[in-house]
Amino acid sequence: MTDARLRHGRASLALSFFAQGVAFALLVTRIPAVQDRYGISDALLPLFLAAVPILAGASSVLTERLVRQVAPSAVLRWAQPLVFLALLGVGAGSEMWQVAVALGVFGLSVGALDASMNMLGVSLQRAYGRSIMLGFHAVYSLGGIAGASLAWVGAHWDLALVVSYLPVITVLLPVVLVGSRWYADGERARSDANAGAGQGGDGVAFRVLLPLCLVMTFAYIGDSTVSNWSAKYLQDVLGSSEELATVPYNAYMVTTLVGRAVGDLGVRWFGAVAVVRCGAVLAAAGFAVVACAPGAWVGMIGFTLLGFGLCVIVPQTFAAAGKHASEKHGPGASDAAVARLNVFNYVGFLIGSPLVGAVGDAWSYRGAMLVPMVLVLATLVYSRSFGAADARYGGGHERPRVVDVGRGGNEV
Repeated sequence: MTDARLRHGRASLALSFFAQGVAFALLVTRIPAVQDRYGISDALLPLFLAAVPILAGASSVLTERLVRQVAPSAVLRWAQPLVFLALLGVGAGSEMWQVAVALGVFGLSVGALDASMNMLGVSLQRAYGRSIMLGFHAVYSLGGIAGASLAWVGAHWDLALVVSYLPVITVLLPVVLVGSRWYADGERARSDANAGAGQGGDGVAFRVLLPLCLVMTFAYIGDSTVSNWSAKYLQDVLGSSEELATVPYNAYMVTTLVGRAVGDLGVRWFGAVAVVRCGAVLAAAGFAVVACAPGAWVGMIGFTLLGFGLCVIVPQTFAAAGKHASEKHGPGASDAAVARLNVFNYVGFLIGSPLVGAVGDAWSYRGAMLVPMVLVLATLVYSRSFGAADARYGGGHERPRVVDVGRGGNEV
């Protein structure tokens, strides 16, 4: 496998992360328009929204089994077009059953896509011998910002959903299909897939992954708190205007992008454990500032800190799970570990918003912000699950780049 092949694999996977960020943002930021188009009541809407992560979690479990037979690149190659087509179906339908089917397909395909993307990211990081996972997630954040901006244009000009979605899908769908030619699978792809992946699937005990699963859940509880409650909190609790209430989530997205863009350097210099600990402390400080903020501008500082803190945790959790599994049970185990861990992405997403809402209604919304603060701080307890304190990718610690990636298996 040549250096060029590795670079092409990295670029094509980054493109997939970007495209998925765009697609997901186009859906979630236009939920009110979807609700109006299909006449979905406020009582029924949570059921539609909950179905997507539930189906995505089930699909992630199925993907773990599927990659015992086929390479993750093959799963990603068909899952990403399905995500785009399902998104188009959400915008093009007219009956409630049609949007239900489209959202169901979206959930199933996005679970397979998230799992397979991160499988490839972990295997490429192993091939490079240095931290690159945060870079992939930075590109995802960039796609999210682009998708949210395109959704704003559609809402501002009162465009129909299908008119808003179709040009984006028309551009991105052929681009990712062409780019998929250069996906680079990990070591398991050149060996006996059934034997290697079977060993990995049976070898990764859930109890070993449990600390990382909890960290993933805590991180997504924090993330969903920002995405679902930041605007309402700023407006209802801190007394901001409606326009100003839209700023915290944008600031959070920007700082998430910046943090991930530089985070790989932090891992190479200081190690994954130090970076995760720093992220957990920053995120907890952000929630504390939000909870105690006397006004809207201080609240926005808190949400800005949250972006810098939470952004590093999820990519490093995937990387740690894959690294641990491959070292203990062989390369095939990495895919199984990533797929299982990915389920807790959706668990955190499902729990976060209702949990904060329930505490806010029963006590206060300031108090509710302390719940994700405590959960994120609990990440410190499990930080050693990310490796030895002095373990890092890159610099003097970068291992020799003699790896088996893809089907060629030559030196790089």
